[in-house]
Amino acid sequence: MDAADPESFNHCRGKLSTGRNYHYIDQRPRNDNFAPTLLCLHGFPDLWYGWRYQIHPWVAHGYRVVVPDMLGYGKTDMPLEPCAYSTKRLCDDLAALLDLLGVRKAVVIGHDWGSFTAGRFALWHPDRLLALAILSVPYTPPSRHHMSVHDMAQRYPAFGYQVYLTSDDSTAEIGANLSSFFRLLFRKPDWNSSWARTGELQQFVLNGCELDGCILNDKELSYYISNYQRGMTGPLSYYRTTKLRFQEEKASSLPSNLRADLPVLCLFGTGDATCPPVAVRNSKKFIDQLKVVPLSGVGHWVMLEAPQAVSEVILQWLESIHLSPSPTARL
Repeated sequence: MDAADPESFNHCRGKLSTGRNYHYIDQRPRNDNFAPTLLCLHGFPDLWYGWRYQIHPWVAHGYRVVVPDMLGYGKTDMPLEPCAYSTKRLCDDLAALLDLLGVRKAVVIGHDWGSFTAGRFALWHPDRLLALAILSVPYTPPSRHHMSVHDMAQRYPAFGYQVYLTSDDSTAEIGANLSSFFRLLFRKPDWNSSWARTGELQQFVLNGCELDGCILNDKELSYYISNYQRGMTGPLSYYRTTKLRFQEEKASSLPSNLRADLPVLCLFGTGDATCPPVAVRNSKKFIDQLKVVPLSGVGHWVMLEAPQAVSEVILQWLESIHLSPSPTARL
């Protein structure tokens, strides 16, 4: 496993009982009979490759690490209809993936949209988790009232960019400017230009500027672009399910609180504007066993900006909740 070489990882493909075909990394330790499984979920605009720096350290400590390309990304199926990307359906896919792998329960670790999905997985399939780690996006409970993306942008201007991502125009415009789009989003928090407010992101995309300061090197950037050649329909569909998610959660009366005995870690960068401290504090109301770890000066891309810290914090947390693997499982 070499983080600089995507092909050095164990790539797998499988058809799930839900009918979806998923591409995933399945990296096993020496003796995986005694190895807890870590199921890692990426966000937007990412791939399984976003976890490249964490996979080897976790496997070396005896964990089995499974990292799918989420629905619509990379080499996983990309349905064209937005309803396929409701969080309930995504969670059903993840449960089916665990079934395919013969894993009854896993530690679920998410980043960005993967964090939101992981939190909902803990509600839709609470019996499938050993523990939950959410990175960069704190847990929020199901809403009692539907709030449209436009209303959210008015109330929380830092999320105004989502108005563009839900628009039909964004699909083709971002697809035609992938390099500049990735260079804009994969950045550290010390950049002083804003693209988060309504209308700003579209202007950056249409200008097509090749900005400096991207945290991806040229080889990594090329790998991302090569995995987005099918277009942006799938990745952007996550933002287009707001009302459907609300309807599904309301119809099923999903609880607000996570399972009382579920250990939860919230790990975030203090420089991440999309993860305000008040949101982290609010999440404590719904989680009985919450550990919060801020990473000082780190931005949104915690796994890339502070790879060693992320790997070690999660390993230490797993040990503290007695989910260490058997010593015979280590490399």
